[in-house]
Amino acid sequence: MKTKGYVNELIGKTADELQRDLVSAKKELFNLRFQNATNQLDNTARIKDVRKNIARIQTVITQMARTAQ
Repeated sequence: MKTKGYVNELIGKTADELQRDLVSAKKELFNLRFQNATNQLDNTARIKDVRKNIARIQTVITQMARTAQ
């Protein structure tokens, strides 16, 4: 499954790489929302995918923080 592969990839990254991915995903979400508001976005399902990816990244960051304690 594609999702499990993405999560496994995230688990293998360092905290700094996860933060960079999170910032990048949030920027992409902002741009997608802007495109949607100006009727330039063709694939509106991409917004949902990016939101879920942000949640996955934040979940992995939280899990790493809890195991570090």
